[in-house]
Amino acid sequence: MTALAHGKQDMALPLSRRMPTALAAIFLGTFLILGVGLVQIEAVHNAAHDARHGISFPCH
Repeated sequence: MTALAHGKQDMALPLSRRMPTALAAIFLGTFLILGVGLVQIEAVHNAAHDARHGISFPCH
């Protein structure tokens, strides 16, 4: 009798499959932070004002 169960698969994805998702998340996050941080529309500015200062991103 073996210690390994038949049919059990390793669910970890290789780095080559995880990297595109990680890079997309980084680019999307950067775009959102900078996009909201540099926008001149007052409604967007006010909606994100406290969050920006919370992460030390200047907006003035």
